[in-house]
Parts: sequence; C-alpha cells; structure tokens
Amino acid sequence: MNDEEVLRSTQPIADGILVTLEGDIDLSRTPELRHALLEVAGEKPPRLVVDLTGVDYMDSSGVATLVEALQHQRRHAGKMVLFGLSAKVKSIFEIARLDMVFTIVADADAALTA
Repeated sequence: MNDEEVLRSTQPIADGILVTLEGDIDLSRTPELRHALLEVAGEKPPRLVVDLTGVDYMDSSGVATLVEALQHQRRHAGKMVLFGLSAKVKSIFEIARLDMVFTIVADADAALTA
C-alpha cells in the first residue's frame, strides 16, 4: 500500500480545510504526510480537519507529524480537529496522552462544529 499517496484529498469547508488521509502511516510515508500537511497548514486555515477514517495504522513518526501540524495551527491561532480514528490509532494517542492535546471527535459532523 505504500505506493499510494497518504493524502487522499483536501477540500474547503466553511471555516477551513478538510484533509482526508489514507493507508498505513509509518516511517516510510511520514515525509510525504509532513510535506502535505505543512503545505495545507501554510495556507493558515482557521480550522484544519483531518479525516483518519482510512488510516488503520500509525506509528510514532506519524503522530509526531500531526503534533507538528497542530503546533503550526496554534501559532496562527488556528484549530486542528481529528476524527475517524480506529481503535488502534486512538490507543496510540491515549497512551501518549495526546488525546488531551488534540481535539478528537467521532465523525465529520462533530469535527465541523468542534
């Protein structure tokens, strides 16, 4: 699956950008993810919503990349919301206590209002 792009799509929403990720996010795919997310965050959207529904696995490098994007958003007074985390991916955030740092919601509707 590593030959597919990790960033499946971006689309404008009322107050920002929705980014849809796909596939396993590991050390080999993190540079691509970092480039894509920082490019989107560089537009300084008020809200960056990340759809992780299509992500079954994420290692610490992927988590670190999301943390970097969150820091970028916060520097520009933007928000970042994650949704659609599988149980496996959500547990990584919980173990690292990043569920207290990120805004994590269940679905797209909640993400658009969080």
